[in-house]
Amino acid sequence: MTEPRRAGLRKVVLYAARSKEFPDGSIRHGYDFIAPLTEDGHIDLEAWKQHRNECFAHRFWADEPTLSGLLVHRAGGRGGSTWAFEWSSRDFEEEEQGYRFGDHAFKVGEYVSVREGDGHMLTFRHAFKVGEYVSVREGDGHMLTFRLASVGSPLTPTLT
Repeated sequence: MTEPRRAGLRKVVLYAARSKEFPDGSIRHGYDFIAPLTEDGHIDLEAWKQHRNECFAHRFWADEPTLSGLLVHRAGGRGGSTWAFEWSSRDFEEEEQGYRFGDHAFKVGEYVSVREGDGHMLTFRHAFKVGEYVSVREGDGHMLTFRLASVGSPLTPTLT
């Protein structure tokens, strides 16, 4: 008899990558979610089935209220299935789909895309490595530099 698979539940943090909407990228726009990842960083469908109620997701979008929900797996879509974020907010009924999340390895520095409920596609970068410095341009053009203290922690400013 084989031992049941152990899920490697991991927190994935995605920040808006450089794009037309975010020329410098944005740490104020993104998602974080819990998912069972294989050693090579892919979402493990069988482990997700065992832990689906633990796969929490959040959408943080600048000054908008944070949305909370779950990472879900749906039949249909490219390759026969789709990973999506299902939000529990009454004000936000649309699901947001991860573009080919089943094919992507969630590794630091890699890029993934999310299709918003209105069909618009945005690109995100998997969170930075602990100790990495990140520069952010404020609305007035002033640049701030932050150092990531730990995965999932807030960024702490440093002198530049």
